[in-house]
Amino acid sequence: MDLSGGRNTGTTSTKRPYSALPAFVRFVVLGGGTGLLGSGLLMVTSDRLTLPVANALVSVLSTVVATELHHRFTFAEGRPSGGWAGRAAHVGSAGTALVAYLFTTAAMLGLAAAVPSADMVTQQAVYLGASGLAGIGRFVLLRCFVFAARTKTAPTRRAVVRVTGEPVPMRTGSRFGIGAPDSVRSSMRIAA
Repeated sequence: MDLSGGRNTGTTSTKRPYSALPAFVRFVVLGGGTGLLGSGLLMVTSDRLTLPVANALVSVLSTVVATELHHRFTFAEGRPSGGWAGRAAHVGSAGTALVAYLFTTAAMLGLAAAVPSADMVTQQAVYLGASGLAGIGRFVLLRCFVFAARTKTAPTRRAVVRVTGEPVPMRTGSRFGIGAPDSVRSSMRIAA
């Protein structure tokens, strides 16, 4: 029986369920944008570096940029992002990027083995296709594991008050006891 009269009593969360579709659209736009830039950068650097090394550099750079974008926009769900993504987000995102790197590298090396003289358009198509598949897997992992804590209500910290009956010295400007009667102030101790 609900006795709150429709008011939020603070005992239940009023947040709406986390919607995957808008997050996936943001993931595709932001991640796809960094992927397209990475694809161009890969083609530019692959003439100077071996393909696995060029792919690793592009993957690291695009992962750092994409993690920040996903932290701020994709998985924030309209809430303030709180600044830069933390170490845990970057490590988790890097783990998913490592899997994506291995997948895209295997696809490109497989193409090179199957069609040694593949033109640039074919290479781009294989790379973007592999990146797209890896991206879907990354979305699921990022949403379910790396940024999942952002979708839950954080636990609140509560002060513990012990009634001891001993006087508590009060300072002017103390945040506890302002406006409370002397009898209440003298019977409270704040426990850590």
